[in-house]
Amino acid sequence: MASLTSSLTFVPSVKLANPKLCSCANHSPTNYSKSLKLQNPLDIKLHTSYSQLNNFSVPKTFSFTCKTQASPSADTDQRPASEVPQVLHVYELNELDRGSPAYLRLSGKEVHSLGDVVLFMNKLYTGDLQKRIGITTGITLLIQHYPEKINSGDRYEGIYSFNFGDYGHISVQGAYLTYEDSYLAVTGGSGIFKGVYGQVKLQQLVYPFKIFYTFYLKGIKNLPEELLGKHVEPNPEVEGSPAAKALEPHATIAGFTN
Repeated sequence: MASLTSSLTFVPSVKLANPKLCSCANHSPTNYSKSLKLQNPLDIKLHTSYSQLNNFSVPKTFSFTCKTQASPSADTDQRPASEVPQVLHVYELNELDRGSPAYLRLSGKEVHSLGDVVLFMNKLYTGDLQKRIGITTGITLLIQHYPEKINSGDRYEGIYSFNFGDYGHISVQGAYLTYEDSYLAVTGGSGIFKGVYGQVKLQQLVYPFKIFYTFYLKGIKNLPEELLGKHVEPNPEVEGSPAAKALEPHATIAGFTN
């Protein structure tokens, strides 16, 4: 004879819609029934007929994992570690025609000190200096001053953007050093740079007027050839081409920001 195991959990706060005893109808003499009588808190008779086992459904058990408890490496970063970065070179040139940079001495001290803020907006050229791309815009917060170092000897925390006209923009953040090369994290972008990540190397040529950047970009499609001309080797004498400085149509990218 088949055996049947029933498991019940009773919650005292649950109320029955019909407190009367419910019995299964149409039991034939050949149907075997078991009756389980519960003394407390409710008096319920459970009738289980072997002829109705096919209609008896057992609640399914589901399992789930909270995302906050999962391993970070499993869900948070699906980017291929082996992706070869695309290299992009650009020049940032301050041509002294727009009041940049603006130095705010929020520390209240005459010497560069913690808390001073620098706002800037400079011109951006392709690495071959033949086309005007747009502008850089950003803010840097002075973290530490080293008077014995060159170029004022300042360490800033920078947050700024490189604007590439209709192509979109790249955002970066990190340590901006005036006295040596530094690397900033590429934190995102828009347009063709949507989903970008990587880093950018910053080389001071003439502080704070001429900077050469080398981007190492991942997570995006191939960059347009217009941005990838052979770059001019960085040196203190670099200048934008006359056509690019004059904003001639063939020497600017579409939708560039002046």
